[in-house]
Amino acid sequence: MSSRISPFVNEGFYHTFNRGVAKQPTFIIDSDYRQALFTMRYYQTIKPAVKLSRYKSLSKSDQNRILSSLVLQPKLVDIVAYVLMPNHWHFLLRQNVNNGITIFLSRFTNSYTRYYNTRHNRVGHLFQGVFKSVEIESEEQLLHVSRYIHLNPLVSSLIYKSHLITYPWSSFPEFISGNSAITNPDYVLHRFGDKFNYENFVLNHSDYARELELIKHATIDLE
Repeated sequence: MSSRISPFVNEGFYHTFNRGVAKQPTFIIDSDYRQALFTMRYYQTIKPAVKLSRYKSLSKSDQNRILSSLVLQPKLVDIVAYVLMPNHWHFLLRQNVNNGITIFLSRFTNSYTRYYNTRHNRVGHLFQGVFKSVEIESEEQLLHVSRYIHLNPLVSSLIYKSHLITYPWSSFPEFISGNSAITNPDYVLHRFGDKFNYENFVLNHSDYARELELIKHATIDLE
């Protein structure tokens, strides 16, 4: 569920997040994560050619045609950064059109929930109520929130620091490799001049408490 009266302004940046009902898992196996990533990509566009459930039943040639058309279509939002965790997600989004964030997250959560419930033989809501969001009010906050998102797997003790750059369910590898299939990292990277400077900004961050202080009003208990 992600329905709300949109408080979002166009060209504004927002940290959005949600977790599983009763902190239950929302991503269990690799195919869950891959489905979520594809759903994010597919539903960024303002007007998808068909619903994702219909897309899956099409021929390979029709699927390729639709995927090619996605690149040319205007987007509801730009996904600046993201991370998918076993029982929650974080997105850093820029709204491009009226109600873009609300529409995008509604499509994402509804579509992914249908997939997950079918795949794992369950019923009911998957995510905990309406997604949470906080407006990004400064350039400094934008940078720190992107780092906070990318550090999530490490801070949650899900992976070791040496594996952070290859964690496949985060936009951090996209930032560093320059291969941005889902995200538009330029909103963050152009502040650094070089992607390796951003890598150091994330990996060499030792004063984590300061970051939490900067964005504590933007977080909920996701542990």
